[in-house]
Order: sequence, then C-alpha cells, then structure tokens
Amino acid sequence: MTDDVRNIVLGVVAAGISAALGWIARTYLWRRKLRRKQAFFGLPDNSESLLVVNRDAGSPDLAVHRYDVFALLELSALIKDCGAHAEVVTQDAARQGFGERTEFCVGGPGSNRRMAAHMHAMLPGVRVNTDPEPGPDRLAFQIGSERYRMEKGLSEHVLLARLTAGQPGLTRPVFLFCGQTAITNQAATRYLARNHERLARKYGNNAFVLLLKVVNSQAYGPDVAELVADVTRAAQAPLPTPAAPRNTHRAS
Repeated sequence: MTDDVRNIVLGVVAAGISAALGWIARTYLWRRKLRRKQAFFGLPDNSESLLVVNRDAGSPDLAVHRYDVFALLELSALIKDCGAHAEVVTQDAARQGFGERTEFCVGGPGSNRRMAAHMHAMLPGVRVNTDPEPGPDRLAFQIGSERYRMEKGLSEHVLLARLTAGQPGLTRPVFLFCGQTAITNQAATRYLARNHERLARKYGNNAFVLLLKVVNSQAYGPDVAELVADVTRAAQAPLPTPAAPRNTHRAS
C-alpha cells in the first residue's frame, strides 16, 4: 500500500468516526431534550392524555369555536412530539379525577364545566365574571385583589396554568387554558408551545399560573401574547375578604 492510498484510507476512517461520534452526540442531545419535554408535560412514551374541549358560548348548538379547534390542533402536535396519545372529550363528558393522565383543558368556566371544577378545586383565588349581561366587568378576571377587564379585540386576558393533584403516585399535570375569548385560548396554547423549554427550566415540574394579555387580536390574531404576571401565589390562595378589587387594569 502506497503512502497516498494509506492517507486516503485513514482520512475516510477518520471521517467515518467523526460522523458516527457526531450522530451519537446529536442523538443523545435530542433524547435528553425529549425526556425533559416529556417530564414537563407528564407524557412518557405511549402514555395517554386527555384533551377537554369547551362549547362555543356564542352558539345555540353544541359547537366548538374554530379558535378552540386550532388550540386543540396545536396541543395535539405537542402530544405527538412526546410520543404520546390523546383522547378528545367534551366538557360535559369528562367525568373522572385528575392526576392519572395528563389533561389539557380549554375554555373558560362559563363554557367548560370541567374548567370550572378545576378552578374551584385548585385556584380558589380566581373568579371569572360569567354574567351574560353586557357590562364593563363581563368576563373580567379577579385574581386575588386585582381585576382584569377585557377590551374585545384590543386587550384580552388568558390564564395558562400547570397544576398537579399533589397526591403520591399521581404525577400527571393538568394544563388549563382559561381565556376571556376563544382566540385567547389559542394564544395560550401557542405561548406554551413556543416557551415550554423556558418554562420547564424556570418551574421544573412544579405548578405555576401565568396571566397573559393578548394584544390587538383583531389585527394580529393569537400571535401577540404578553406575560402580565406570575399569579401562582394569588391564584392558589383564598380570595381576600371582603373580595373588593383594589385596581382595575386596562390596556394602555
């Protein structure tokens, strides 16, 4: 074997080893990233999850608003990426406890009784004005002593929460997407899809409740969602007595 041939062979072998090591490193990093994502969502390989959808509050029929359908599609993509499976049920058909399967619950308490039950059980510091009569406080959020009103199409709020049952052996979280309008529900699912890695680094597998504001949805749709505050402590504590709001927040 001449020196030139030997050098070519050694070069090919070195390139093959480098490629193999690179593939192993990329595979390791990909798997580690996937495991973190699965842990955050409580979705190990081949696990089952529950998608609870509300009804369109503005429709006389048992229909689902198109923005809530879009929200479900975004959540389905997240679930599929984790190698898990999803069962879609309507809010009036979900009759089971929480903690055994990861649950994604979409819609406010006025159109989703499952959401109302979760908020009553795990978010005692939150109230949503579900009075159908028009008025400045219609669909307003009260969180602790603060009130957040809606200006439809301009400034709308949504709660994004990751909650756990707090019982041994029940490690699957419940994700809540409780918005003042259907488009804010989709905005919250999109925010979660874009920011789940940062949220996982900050909160780990602990509970959190975030208040988001959707800005100018009539122009930007669900794409512009701003974090208003981490309201975990206020949302999980009982409402102050008397429950008189101290401030009213409007879009600036």
